[in-house]
Order: sequence, then C-alpha cells, then structure tokens
Amino acid sequence: MPEPIFLSRPLRSIALLAALAVPALAATPAAAEDAIALPYELDYRDFGAEAPRGDAAPRFVQDSGDIDENILLPAARAEDDDPERTYARDYFAIAAGVITTPSYNGSDERNVLPGFYFRGRVKGYSFSTRGTNFQIDLIRQQRGQRVDFKLGPIINLRGDRTGRIKDAQVEALGDRKLAVELGLSAGVTYSGIITSDYDQVGLRVVGLKDVSGKHGSWVLSPTIDYGTPISKRAFLGVSASFNAYGKGFGRYYFDVDPLGSAASGLPVYAEAGRKATIGKYTIGMAGAYALSGDLRKGFVLIGGAQYGRMTSRFGDSPIVDIAGSRDQWLAGGGVAYQF
Repeated sequence: MPEPIFLSRPLRSIALLAALAVPALAATPAAAEDAIALPYELDYRDFGAEAPRGDAAPRFVQDSGDIDENILLPAARAEDDDPERTYARDYFAIAAGVITTPSYNGSDERNVLPGFYFRGRVKGYSFSTRGTNFQIDLIRQQRGQRVDFKLGPIINLRGDRTGRIKDAQVEALGDRKLAVELGLSAGVTYSGIITSDYDQVGLRVVGLKDVSGKHGSWVLSPTIDYGTPISKRAFLGVSASFNAYGKGFGRYYFDVDPLGSAASGLPVYAEAGRKATIGKYTIGMAGAYALSGDLRKGFVLIGGAQYGRMTSRFGDSPIVDIAGSRDQWLAGGGVAYQF
C-alpha cells in the first residue's frame, strides 16, 4: 500500500502520498502496498542539466505547468556539470503534511493524520520511505541512463487495526499487533517514452514476509505507473496496482472466529484465510509544483489521491461488507524541501 510524492518513477507518484502517514505507523493501515507516491520518486533523471539525447534542449509537455506533489527532482549542484561524473546526481528530500485514510483496511470511517517522508540518492544508490516502510536500491543509477533497474531490501511496519478503530463492532474484535515485514522491491523504469525526454513508465513488484509472527504470511504488490514533468516546475503521475495476500494475512485481519462474533455481533467468517487471494486493487494520481521554479531544489507543494477496492474474500468479510466499505480512499498533501 502510499504511495505521497515524487518524480523519479511513475509508480512512486502514488506511493508517495501514502508515505505521509509514516508518523502514525502503529495506528494506521498504511503499508508498502498502500502508499501513494509520485512517479518522480527516487529515480530522477538529470532533468535540465543535460540533454538525454544529443544536444537538443529538454522537451516538456508545455512551457508552464501547475500541480505536482510526489515529484521532486534532485537539487542542482556545481558538480552536476562535471563531464567526469559517472552516476546520477546526489539529492536529499524531506516532506511533511497531512493525510486522510480509512481507520483500518476496509473501513468506511476516516482518520486525519500527520505524515512525513525522507528520501535521497548518494553516489547512485537510492533510498526512501514509503508509507510505513524503508527501502534501499542496491543497483546504482548511471548518469543519463534511459533504462533503470531497481532491486533492494525493504522493511515495513504494518499497523492495520492496532488502534484508532472507529467502528464499535470491529473494535470489539480486539486490536491486532504491529507486524514487522521484510522483503524485496524490484522494478524497471523507462524514460523518454511519450511526452518528453523525462517522462517515465515504471514497473515494480514488492514482496513482503512477516518476520514478527503476527499474521505469519506474505504480501505481493505489482505496480505500474507513469509520470511526466509538465514543465521545469510541475509534475504529474498516475499509477495502478493490485495486492495479493497469503492465507495467514486473510485469517489474521479479515476472518471472524466464534469468540469475535459473540463479542462484536458480526457473523462468523472463515473464507479470507482459506487460500491466497488478490484482495485489493488501487489506482492513484499525484502531483508536485515547485515554489522555487525548479523541481530539483527548494520548496515543493505536493499532493495526491488514491482509490482502492477491496475484492474477493476480503471484500466479503463482515468487517468490510457489513461494518466497513469495499471502497477505500486516501488523499493528502504537504510541503517538501529538496537539496
């Protein structure tokens, strides 16, 4: 799951927004597959510093633009013009804002929470927060490359139903424990595809396994995204994904046993944990607008929204079908600073 706000990858455009929920890890359902980030997230090309093809001036969709939130380009530095530079430019970005999110995965009640993110790249190695996770890309990004492969470890804290549950029936089922998940994130991004030298199409897969013994299962989240700078100061991104879950995940979060049924009044339900299933689809968009006039540096306004749909055995669970809703919305905005 935030995916708050950036320009390196189209996929990140959605994951970025969800990243704003980080401060309330243990109280929100935000997770790797639920984050909202902008397509221009961690894999920024050398935007404006050099032409990726020949000596032509950089192309944009138009000369001026407006919204773009999860998209932040690396700050311009003196060494960026060094012809001997091998790797993509170094940068760091921090952001803070607010996000509105369901009180649990499948809820029809909402919480408004503060959030932040931090990401960067040093000597070609990228790292980032997204939702309640932290990940590192171990494949160094070369300067000016059009095809960028990603692979690295990820750690995620899953706080779904650990608190702030507004529905009395679901609350009566009892809180869940904070789960710690480890896994890998892998993907590839292609730049200069449709609208400009700097637009990006990305494919990414995140796989997570619970190592804390809470739900004792796994989550697999493939994502596709597209992002493009409208101008040197604005960026837009869209993404789509689905989440597949193991049996233990469905059993822990979506089944209702006889004791829970007696306490909550919800019917007994055992289908979510019967077998692995695709439990949620998501689509989202995000944007960023540089107050400094350059997405690579200074202050940037960021924002985005994501729609999710609980499906299959998860959507049929009483905590969703009776106490909650299959329709899931995330939205947020804030201010980022990149240097």
